[in-house]
Amino acid sequence: MSLTFKQVRYFIAAAETGQISHAAMEMNISQSAVTAAIQQLETQLGVMLLERTPSGVRPTIEGARFLNHARNIAAAVEDAVRSPLGEGRTVSGSLRVAATYTVSGYFMSRHYTRFRRAYPDIDIEMVELQRGDIEKGIIDGWVDMAVMLVSNLENQAEIDHETLFRSRRRLWLPADHRLLSADHVTLKEVAAEPYVMLTVDEARVTANRYWQKANLSPNVIFATSSVEAVRSLVAAGMGVTILSDMVYRPWSLESQRIELRTLDQEIPSMDVGLAWARSRPQSQAAGIFRAFMSVALGGGG
Repeated sequence: MSLTFKQVRYFIAAAETGQISHAAMEMNISQSAVTAAIQQLETQLGVMLLERTPSGVRPTIEGARFLNHARNIAAAVEDAVRSPLGEGRTVSGSLRVAATYTVSGYFMSRHYTRFRRAYPDIDIEMVELQRGDIEKGIIDGWVDMAVMLVSNLENQAEIDHETLFRSRRRLWLPADHRLLSADHVTLKEVAAEPYVMLTVDEARVTANRYWQKANLSPNVIFATSSVEAVRSLVAAGMGVTILSDMVYRPWSLESQRIELRTLDQEIPSMDVGLAWARSRPQSQAAGIFRAFMSVALGGGG
């Protein structure tokens, strides 16, 4: 098995943050995915790269040496993305990129900042819109590209897309909940619990699809467009919810713990990606943005 850029990125994130959980949040993936990637990397290299400490993880001697190489690899990839048209050619132009609320709040800010720094001559404008308005903007031509939940995309006849990463949905529970000790957890068991429903970015519509497929309904005690409200209510023991790893954080604003469980049933992932009009050729600036985002996420997924 060959070394992958994703493994390198996950290792750098864990080594630099000192926490697997922080690396997972930075990469918008699960902690288990970071751990698995680093373990695969260690197996391929035949050395231990990280050692656990009471406060997190830190590079071993071999890990510190590899970290220098890893940073060079990441820098070389960024340089390649930064100059896709060849050395010495300045890329300029304008680009309007739309994003949905969840994507802009939990994913896009750091990539937007990095793109602006890498391509200062591209005038990029970010706008936050609802999914329906984004699709209309793409078709009408005043949105060049969107970073959105492509798993919610409706008009696939006129809009093409590329998935950047898939964020799985899992059950959120308060720290003392009885289901944490269960061997298996099913949607039927979740249906018996008080449920906090997130509504932003069509979350309720998406959730109803897999609930209806299972011929079940959640016992919704509160519906809200605020992820932080969901987080606080779950952590306080008022109910449970099913949401994606992208918006998961282990602590509420009140510093109460939120735990995760994977359900037995297959729950569709929340897919983040790029979308653009099929009928119009992409501008040079749009092509560069697409390449940048694809490489930044390790080649899509």
